[in-house]
Amino acid sequence: MRADTTTGVQRVRAALAGSAAARALRVRTRRRGRRGPGAPTVELQDFLDHVDRGAPIEGGSDHHLFMHGAAQDALRIVARINNGYRTPEELRELLAELTGKPVDASVAVFPPFYSEFGKNLTLGRDVFINIGCRFQDTGGITIGDGSLIGHGSTLTTLNHGIDPDRRADMVPSPVRLGRRVWLGAGVTIVPGVTIGDGAVVGAGSVVTRDVPAHSIVAGVPARLIRATGSDAPPS
Repeated sequence: MRADTTTGVQRVRAALAGSAAARALRVRTRRRGRRGPGAPTVELQDFLDHVDRGAPIEGGSDHHLFMHGAAQDALRIVARINNGYRTPEELRELLAELTGKPVDASVAVFPPFYSEFGKNLTLGRDVFINIGCRFQDTGGITIGDGSLIGHGSTLTTLNHGIDPDRRADMVPSPVRLGRRVWLGAGVTIVPGVTIGDGAVVGAGSVVTRDVPAHSIVAGVPARLIRATGSDAPPS
């Protein structure tokens, strides 16, 4: 499903118009050959294909501008999610609008919930997301069936450039949770991490590397504690 992010992009362009930043952006993009008569604009699928390849999002580029415009649209939906009481059915409708994908009736989210992009977030069946979670899904977040996300957890998918001169650049890398994963409260997952089926991550952990299926990890950074002892395939 393709989402229309034109409104957000237009708002960002309007905010930048006439500013020194806008003039500098136009100079940089002309030098890079990114714009000109007949040059195509970035659309959602173009952007998703770009980040799925792990290609950098260069500061000031068309992809960067598109990302900020899409973020404005996502933040508007998130504000509706978090502004007052919503029934479970209403929340799922808003999540479907945010992600651009159907959300199964078994999915439950306790607001507040935060996402700055939305269109690269995939939720399986029977997923539960507790209060105060933050998903930076621009680089891609996939949560498998039956997974539980403890309150206040943060999933991140973008790194900034190490070179100070390229610090505005971002490198996307997806986060993937398998089936029946359990994240305790306040877990942070950094870009590029995959957590295997049935794994458990202890509260307050910072996960910086892949977690094997059916294992328990905890700590900062998270380290293997032991196997869960429950490695039978889920029914």
